[in-house]
Amino acid sequence: MLKGFRDFILQGNVVELATAVIIGGAFTAIVTAFSDKIINPLIAAVGGAEGPALSFQIKPNVPETTIDLGAVITAAINFLIVAAIVYFIIIVPMNKLNELRKRGAPEEEVPPTTEDLLGDIREILRNQTAAAAGPAEGPATDGPIDPNQLPRH
Repeated sequence: MLKGFRDFILQGNVVELATAVIIGGAFTAIVTAFSDKIINPLIAAVGGAEGPALSFQIKPNVPETTIDLGAVITAAINFLIVAAIVYFIIIVPMNKLNELRKRGAPEEEVPPTTEDLLGDIREILRNQTAAAAGPAEGPATDGPIDPNQLPRH
């Protein structure tokens, strides 16, 4: 039971998801400060207003009807920054680690085909027959046996 839980936890997707949530939460404060102190003033400079930049009111003198495009742009930039950080700091190294693990894993042995098994059986029978009969009569064949030359019962 614990082995199954351990395998589940160490699975690549679970580890990546947990790491992304933790790192994303930790970088939120940094990205928010960057947005509030650098990006928002730049957006306000483009908007040219003293209030929220790139915003307008649907009904004049009713602040609840304000649509703030600057806040949407800031949120989109925040998302892109966090996504880029998580991708380049966590996901890319994790993928490299998984690739190295796959390279180091031993290759699985390919099971023998039916033809291989039948060939082995043929060789065993040939050796048993040759040992029981003594010296072989007729030409020896090292290649494949023609089914038309086999005795019929």
